[in-house]
Amino acid sequence: MAVVLPARADIVVLGAGIVGICVALHLRKRGRAVVLVDRRGAAEETSFGNAGLIQREGVYPYGFPHDFGALLRYAFNRTIDAHYHVTALPRLAPFLWQYWRYSRPAEHTKVAHRYATLIEHCVTEHEALAREAGASEIFARKGWLKLFRTERERDKRFSEAERVHREFGVEHNYLDARGVREMEPHLAPVIVGALHYTQPVSVDDPQGLALVYLRHFRKLGGIFVQGNAQTLGRDGEGWRLQTVHGALAAASAVIALGPWSGVLARAFGYDLPLAVKRGYHMHYRPAGEARLDHPVLDVERGYFLAPMCRGIRLTTGAEFARRDAIKTPVQLGRAEPIARDLFPLAERLDTEAWMGARPCTPDMLPVIGRAPRHANLWFAFGHAHHGLTLGAVTGRLLAEMMVGESTFVDPAPFSSQRFLR
Repeated sequence: MAVVLPARADIVVLGAGIVGICVALHLRKRGRAVVLVDRRGAAEETSFGNAGLIQREGVYPYGFPHDFGALLRYAFNRTIDAHYHVTALPRLAPFLWQYWRYSRPAEHTKVAHRYATLIEHCVTEHEALAREAGASEIFARKGWLKLFRTERERDKRFSEAERVHREFGVEHNYLDARGVREMEPHLAPVIVGALHYTQPVSVDDPQGLALVYLRHFRKLGGIFVQGNAQTLGRDGEGWRLQTVHGALAAASAVIALGPWSGVLARAFGYDLPLAVKRGYHMHYRPAGEARLDHPVLDVERGYFLAPMCRGIRLTTGAEFARRDAIKTPVQLGRAEPIARDLFPLAERLDTEAWMGARPCTPDMLPVIGRAPRHANLWFAFGHAHHGLTLGAVTGRLLAEMMVGESTFVDPAPFSSQRFLR
């Protein structure tokens, strides 16, 4: 398809991950001339690899552990759910200190009450976009399972789930060992119980969902081109950058570059505390006639299994490292034999492990809104583990802010000003 750049666009959105695509789509729905720009194809970076969940239950973002036993385990750097590069720690230390402070129980609860205003809309907003794109069937509406190997962990998490239900309306079912076997008969009988979260939906191809939204954006007249966001510069009162189809001018710009957002924001004077958590995945063929019907988290071992169109996807927890450091998929190596014992995985289907980087803020809230010192520069990044979950919500919220509509969520808690006072 031949691309014809407009003489001047209303808005250029930088970054074609799930967040950038949703922002562009919502702006185009409101009649703005939008050009979406990425250095690669759509959703080929962080949005390509994840567990495929839209986590309606995820009102508490992933915090820094405060349990001494967990901290001791992580210190030895041998776990599946967390790994770190020793050489990266000096540079990460200020971020990790702030992350630890915001993760204290009282602070984490405050964060959750702000975060929940976004999370409560995540499923309905995705379903609305999918319906408009003619792809409502893309979602599996079975929820997911949080699996427990010990009664102690099961009872602790059951109690937490009841509290979260009372506070935030998160729905779930309690499963005993028999209930787990009935839902997932191919899991090994080492699970003593599970939480079945019923509100989340899932997709078996996260990139495929992003591409559905991109096709709808293009159908509505939106333009997607390759270009380097680092060429963005001022052009009078607006912006200009280079694309493979020539120079592009736009009145406003949105930075939605995921883990690269901080680099570009810093070029315009915004030193935001953005770090990354790297993660890995690998696909496997299920052995024989084995079938996994729900995404499942092996809580006490720290890995996730999800049925995907490419096979069973094994995903790991967080790796704290420099964003562009060499791959070190040691967590996959630790998780694979344990996952094989839980579910009958056959051979690997990928030639190498996939790696992505999740953009994280220390207070675990995304950055959504206007750049304080530029009337026509906007931010949409820092979604950590919930980029897929919050993509559609962020797209609608930022579009409403940019065109001057009343917002369906209070955007104040997500302003970059909280870091720039």
